[in-house]
Amino acid sequence: MQIAQKQHIPLVATFHSKYEMDFAHLIPNKYLLRHIVQNIIDFYEAADEVWIPQSAVEETLREYGYKGKVEVVENGSDFGPQMELVRSKARSELGIPSNENIFLFVGQHIWEKNISFLLHALSRLNNIHFSMYFIGTGYAEKGIKKLTSDLALSSKVTFLGQINDREELKKYYAAADLFLFPSMYDNAPLVIREAAAMHTPSVLLKGSTASEIIEHGWNGFLSTAYLDKYAELIRKLVYHPEEIQQVGFNASQTIVRPWSDVVDEVLDRYIHLINRK
Repeated sequence: MQIAQKQHIPLVATFHSKYEMDFAHLIPNKYLLRHIVQNIIDFYEAADEVWIPQSAVEETLREYGYKGKVEVVENGSDFGPQMELVRSKARSELGIPSNENIFLFVGQHIWEKNISFLLHALSRLNNIHFSMYFIGTGYAEKGIKKLTSDLALSSKVTFLGQINDREELKKYYAAADLFLFPSMYDNAPLVIREAAAMHTPSVLLKGSTASEIIEHGWNGFLSTAYLDKYAELIRKLVYHPEEIQQVGFNASQTIVRPWSDVVDEVLDRYIHLINRK
């Protein structure tokens, strides 16, 4: 903001994080927390434009007290939609059985992402053979692993840590049948689009910001925020692989946008902002 003011150039601010939830984990004092959030909102109020990755994110900004305008500029993905299914090839290269039910989570290992909910739901999938892969790191990693053990899921759950090799990560997206992401914390997670690019549909919670781009049974799956309902939906889908395949294809065609398209739009917006300034 200081550089923009000094150089007399436009300032574009993007909002895609639920800051209050992030800080609440570390700051128990509600007055101090509110003061910090207000400072953040003051920054957004000073910007020439505020961009959000999807329209549902505006609700969070308004809750924080922001009163200005917002512009929706969608995220892209460096995983382009695959023209053909590569699941069998990916599983072969990763050493994953071709007939195994594979579930995947990619993201920070933090409680805010509802990972406890996810693990408890998985513990209800009795008599279903599956393997669940977690990719990422975070402050709650040890606690998540302990909960996995406590729920007797250690034989079914594998923690892969952070995978920075995008081609390697792509293989896991492709190998999975379902991307399980019951987070109410995320605004517009890229991981949903990355999974979709590899024809892997997501199972989200109704009412989450992330679910805005999903039509249940068409390009993803939505469940109410009840453990039994979420587990029941996964169980149902396991017995209907043809539905998973069709919805995964629809997801690849409807919610994946290459970054090259996004950049064209952003460049046009920048030019107009510069001319206006």
